[in-house]
Amino acid sequence: MAPRRKCKVFLDSNVLLSGLFSDKGAPRIILDLLTLNLPILAGATGCYNLMEVERNLKKRMPAAMPLYREYLSKLGLEVVALPSQETVRSMAGIIAEKDIPVLASAIACGAEYLITGDKKDFARLKTDKRYNLTIVGPSEFIETVFPGIIKDL
Repeated sequence: MAPRRKCKVFLDSNVLLSGLFSDKGAPRIILDLLTLNLPILAGATGCYNLMEVERNLKKRMPAAMPLYREYLSKLGLEVVALPSQETVRSMAGIIAEKDIPVLASAIACGAEYLITGDKKDFARLKTDKRYNLTIVGPSEFIETVFPGIIKDL
């Protein structure tokens, strides 16, 4: 039997922050799964997302930066470059301006799932089929998507 291809998930900033600073809950479970380097799961995030995480940490919890950097390296995330201004302009009106780089980065890396805790801004894109991307919350990923990924093992 051929090995199953990896499912690529793109993590929004809020998932990274929540998972780093809680020892339970779906965001933490997702990060823990990624540290296992499973052959069926690959993670990605954007340079834009990491800048947002670091800005928040420096502002609110600067002492946590060393722990963040150490844990981040264990996740093995693909880091997607900032989208071009042209890409950002072409996506204007699709989603809130602040979230365009997140969506563009998830699309650019070929992620199957964009995992975000931002229900308000990403809600209307959950049913949008123009991108080859499914938007899910952390709990939804753990409860419904991940079991489907592992059932074929």
